[in-house]
Amino acid sequence: MLLEDNLILGETIHEMLLENGYEVDWVIDGQAACDATFENGYNLYIFDINVPEINGFDLVEQLRGADDLTPTIFISAMSDMAALSKGFKVGADDYIKKPFYPEELLLRIEARFLRKESPVSYGKISYNPQNNEVKKDGKLLSLGDVQLPFLRLFITNIGRTLSKESLFDLMEHPSDSALRVAINKLKSTTEWEIQNIRSVGYRIEKS
Repeated sequence: MLLEDNLILGETIHEMLLENGYEVDWVIDGQAACDATFENGYNLYIFDINVPEINGFDLVEQLRGADDLTPTIFISAMSDMAALSKGFKVGADDYIKKPFYPEELLLRIEARFLRKESPVSYGKISYNPQNNEVKKDGKLLSLGDVQLPFLRLFITNIGRTLSKESLFDLMEHPSDSALRVAINKLKSTTEWEIQNIRSVGYRIEKS
């Protein structure tokens, strides 16, 4: 279910998801979203925060209080750390800051569903979506707060170019120099060939 009161953005996301094979109910206020959760079962919620009737924070808090643990992605222009922290505290699984490329949301959705599936491997690295366990040549790796999300995003999107903005969203203090450092560290850890697509982002080719 998509909760978004911006009609242009909502229509864009709705059409993109339909074109990619997803079934989507789109609502424009929190009360309509709440009502829909009682009438239907969903695999994923995509919620804006500043919406009429019931805001996204309160809605997720109510759903979690009713034992509704459906994975939830927040999409919001509220980009400060306080909002980000509150989003995860009330029970969100992911948080995307507006403005964003619609394709970025699609990547996050696909990664979210992949986490329920089998382990994936690329090169010497294997990743278990069930417990976020990463191994290299069969040996367990301990990755930091930036490296693990980076690895997870890359390994679930082999053959796709990841925009710099989508990678910035995984960093607490994003900058071009910090991103280069993070990418180089990931290269060193994984021994992956990560290509720099100039002015666009980064990519790992399918082997």
